[in-house]
Amino acid sequence: MTVAIDSDKLMGFVFKAVDEVGATLNAALVVMGDRLGFYQALADHGPSTPAELAERTSTDQHYTREWLNAQAAGGFVEYDASTGRYTLPPEQTVAMTDPNSPAYLPGFFQIALGTVQHTTETIEAARSGAGVGWHEHTSDVHVGCERFFRPSYNANLLSSWLPALDGVVAKLERGAKVADIGCGHGASTILMAEAFPKSRFTGSDYHQASIETARQRAAGLGERVTFEVAAADQFSGSGYDLVTTFDALHDMGDPVGAARHVREALAPDGTWLLVEPMAGDHVEDNLNPVGRAYYGFSTLLCTPASLSQPVGLALGTQAGPARIQDVTTAAGFSRFRTVAQTPFNLVFEVRP
Repeated sequence: MTVAIDSDKLMGFVFKAVDEVGATLNAALVVMGDRLGFYQALADHGPSTPAELAERTSTDQHYTREWLNAQAAGGFVEYDASTGRYTLPPEQTVAMTDPNSPAYLPGFFQIALGTVQHTTETIEAARSGAGVGWHEHTSDVHVGCERFFRPSYNANLLSSWLPALDGVVAKLERGAKVADIGCGHGASTILMAEAFPKSRFTGSDYHQASIETARQRAAGLGERVTFEVAAADQFSGSGYDLVTTFDALHDMGDPVGAARHVREALAPDGTWLLVEPMAGDHVEDNLNPVGRAYYGFSTLLCTPASLSQPVGLALGTQAGPARIQDVTTAAGFSRFRTVAQTPFNLVFEVRP
């Protein structure tokens, strides 16, 4: 059958695609601006010419000129044609230069850029049904992941997520035994350890390089904090008052096996704090900007990571509360509730 083509809709889609190419390139441009100090210099010195930005960052002004124009075209900076100067607006200043803000974004772009660098391997894995392990990615994925999620943990973990759990803060203040599963560079583990000096913390991750980084960062906390290389279904210890898992369950090959191990390692009245990416239970719930980004990461990073491990359940980054609850129920937990949320995360309390 011949299908009539609406030329206006066709050209509308073409220009949408052009915008997508610009956005793809902008991930690299943001990482460039972050690493070369362009955003920070604009934040520190205000409206600048390409020559001034180049001088302040010890870079070549041919690059600063083109970078600034790309940023202006994308709405990241503002351009004043009457003065030839470029300004980083106050909102973008927070998002691009303040690592203490939950709106801090450079890490999001860094993990995206690192993820797409392995597109060729992911294409081949899609043909064979194999996976691409977390450890097989560049450091931009590992570093960018922490840089993106850490500000949200800093803003919410102590102030709202832990207090939302029944009786957990009181236990931590008295002195609790805590396991942080899939801890990566240890940002969440160290944050809790600094806040609750009477408690003891064990972080674990299967990625050796991440654990080495975590150990270095926790050096000043003494024996209260330890890190081990271990898969999620093999971490050591038992009788934990609290187990935490931050943005990691969906990456696991066998999340049910990991959840079962958590169940066995918890004290009878223990709690599992489970933090996962924001998602609804149905595809149509996730057809929005956050869902789009997470589906992209799911295709190129998280699902391949799960498929690279035994079982390879491949929950996906947008699993949603119902599927997460199914995992915990299959592992022997009887209580599951949503206790908090942010634009990027859902927070669950899981109990025996």
